[in-house]
Amino acid sequence: MGYVFSFLSTLLQLYSFALIIYILMSWVPNIRESAFGRFLGRICEPYLQPFRRIIPPIGMMDVSPIVAFLVLNFARMGLQQLYWYL
Repeated sequence: MGYVFSFLSTLLQLYSFALIIYILMSWVPNIRESAFGRFLGRICEPYLQPFRRIIPPIGMMDVSPIVAFLVLNFARMGLQQLYWYL
């Protein structure tokens, strides 16, 4: 049972890293058009889209990726707490 929780926690951590890389790639022109950028886009955009629909940009800044990252980390922490509770 512990292996399942450990595996899921590791997957969420890796996804968090991918999300951070994808967010930072938005600061570099044309890097999202690379093969790696398109790969991360296919992985990260489906998760980010619901947050972008709910949270409007503030001026020129899109804060929805920050909220999405926080939600992902809270889910990972909740999973760890669930493991310790069981």
